[in-house]
Amino acid sequence: MTGMRKLLQDLRADYQRHGKNLRNLAFWAIAVYRYGRWAKEHKGLSGWAVNKIYAVLFLFVEITTGITLHREVKVGEGFHLVHSGNIKIYPRVVIGDRCGIMHDVTLGTLPETVGAPRLGNDVFIGSGAKVLGPLTIGDGGRVAANSLVLSDVPPGATAIGVPARIILFTGRKTGAPAPDPSPPPPPTESPPPSS
Repeated sequence: MTGMRKLLQDLRADYQRHGKNLRNLAFWAIAVYRYGRWAKEHKGLSGWAVNKIYAVLFLFVEITTGITLHREVKVGEGFHLVHSGNIKIYPRVVIGDRCGIMHDVTLGTLPETVGAPRLGNDVFIGSGAKVLGPLTIGDGGRVAANSLVLSDVPPGATAIGVPARIILFTGRKTGAPAPDPSPPPPPTESPPPSS
């Protein structure tokens, strides 16, 4: 029963992270992923049944959302599909904690190479990005929209362009909340100089 409790706990967190909205297609893709991980642990006749249900749900989600998230993918805590639609994640990909992925993203392999991308913690992948091959994106790394990443991205760096070049930015902290985006208060006026 521990597996079922963990499944329900993860689904509750995913539901909250994805706007507490059952019409959010990204939530359904992650829900089916979670169910598939849970079903994979079952053997025998009940295992056969729950895995067949997973196969049907996986196909339904792939057709209706354009999201391919295999249950073999290793995903950390706090995973967020920011927008649904046309997301393809190869089964051997490893995704760390608190990662966010936009729409039209591919995390996959290259022809004649072995291995798939590994994302550290607090990684963000912008829309339209393609991250291909046996590479690592370090903790706090970013991939800009529509970039093609074919080599490692150091922790805290940003990959941008086709093919991507690396821009180092050391001011980003991983695992910490983002700074307050509100403008600073207006300066106080000093008294005019006396003559």
